[in-house]
Order: sequence, then structure tokens, then C-alpha cells
Amino acid sequence: MKDLQDLLPAEAVRLDVRAADWREAITVAGRLMVETGVTTDEYTREMVANVEENGPYIVIAPGLAFAHSRPSPAVLATGMSWVRLAEPVAFGHESNDPVTLVVALAAQDSAAHTSAMAGLARLLGDPATAAALAAAPTPEALRAALAGERTPDGSETTEQPVTTEQPAATGASATGASAAPEPSAAGPRAASLHKILTVCGNGVGTSLFLKNTLEQVLDRWGWSRFVTVEATDTISAKGKASEAVALFTSREIARTLGDVGRPVKVVQDFTSTAEVDAVLRDTYDV
Repeated sequence: MKDLQDLLPAEAVRLDVRAADWREAITVAGRLMVETGVTTDEYTREMVANVEENGPYIVIAPGLAFAHSRPSPAVLATGMSWVRLAEPVAFGHESNDPVTLVVALAAQDSAAHTSAMAGLARLLGDPATAAALAAAPTPEALRAALAGERTPDGSETTEQPVTTEQPAATGASATGASAAPEPSAAGPRAASLHKILTVCGNGVGTSLFLKNTLEQVLDRWGWSRFVTVEATDTISAKGKASEAVALFTSREIARTLGDVGRPVKVVQDFTSTAEVDAVLRDTYDV
């Protein structure tokens, strides 16, 4: 498994870049992967086309776009790029615009980058690390913050245990909402194994982010032995929907999926354990 340090060299990081619009922002991120030998120019065009065809579902959290496309001959190696914009640009997302950070991924398959995506999802979901990344003055300082080393002000950054805020509007009391529910008639039992699908347009990028956030919540609840999570794309999800208790995805992809015979749950911020906690409670009515 490759880690973030392997996938994101300093040469693939650009800070305070000016872009006229979302297409130019993705193009800058794509160009960095071309320059570091990860992709050809065709992959950049594929990333732009992905948004044109599927909408701005790649804007997975406030201010964060995760640009990617399917594995293709345009991918020469698995790798990433990181572009922090000097001025935010709109991607057309109804709740997470405007975007100040574009992280691009090119994957040769769906396995080589899984552990790196899990780590990145946890880091971006941690407010202290997110602040350090936003303040990093150089690519080297940014990579140090990602690695849990010293931040620009000299303090130590370490990956903190994931904590979940109390979910809102779940129907639970103020005292009971933050407590992990016990498996019961409303949720999975030891005798059964449930599956939840996380869905994106290509199955290798944003769905992995959501999968990792959901697994953090399931771990905290103690439900990981009862519920498995599978990251998939829209085409595969339609065929696998009957195997799942629910599908978690963005609003844009939910529209694409339509009626698949199982509940389709919308998550706006794929890095928010608080939001995923609330959606999971609604799914199991706990």
C-alpha cells in the first residue's frame, strides 16, 4: 500500500495558484501530475469531462474538490497533486462552494491508494491538521503537516483520535445522541451482516473518502463487525443495490442513481463524522 508521502511529492504541490474557474483549477492539478510522470494530458481532459458529465460531486467538503477519473491508459502510475488556490472558485456545488483546495488523484487500480485515501480522509476531517495545511507556506511544510511532523509555527502535528460531534436532528435526546447505539432490532444483530455502498461516479476517489469516514463512525459505535462498507461507482452500485441496506452518496450522484430499490442517503461533507453519524442514525432509526 502506498502512503501519502509516496503519492504526493513536493513537485506535485502548488500553493496560492490563481485560476479563473473550476476547469482551470482542475487543469493546473492535472498538469502537475503530467509533470511528475503520473498521467498524460488526456487524463486531465478526463477529469474535466467527469465534472461536465456527472456534476460537481467531486466537491466533497466545504472548499475541497477531489478531482479524478476512472483508471485508464492515460494513467501511467498511481499518484496525486495538490493545488491551493489564491482565490476560491465556484464549481457549482450547492453547499460546498466555493473551492480553495483541489486535490487530484490518478489511480491505476482501486487498491494501490486505499490506505493513503483513508489517511487523507482522517487528516482533512481533523480541524487542527486542516488549519495547518491551509497555513503551510511551502510544499515541504505542507507535506510535513500531512506526515504529522512540524507545522510552519514549529508545533507538532499528530493524527488525533477521531471524535464525533453530537449529531443534529436525529430524533435522539441531547444526552443520548452522542452515545453509540447498541445493535438491536432497529439495527444489525450478531447473526446478520449488513452492507452499505458508498457511491461516486468512478468508484476510486470520492466514494473511498466517504467509505473511510463511515467506517470511522462504525468503529466508534462498535458496529464494524455487523456492517461492511463497499466503495463503488454508479454503474456497479445499480447492480449491487439489492445486496445493501442503503447507499450513501452525494446529491448529484443520487440523482444519477434514481430509484435502485434501496434507500439512497445524501451526505454533503464526506469528511464529517458528525454528518455521517447523523445519516447512519437516520438509516437505522436509532
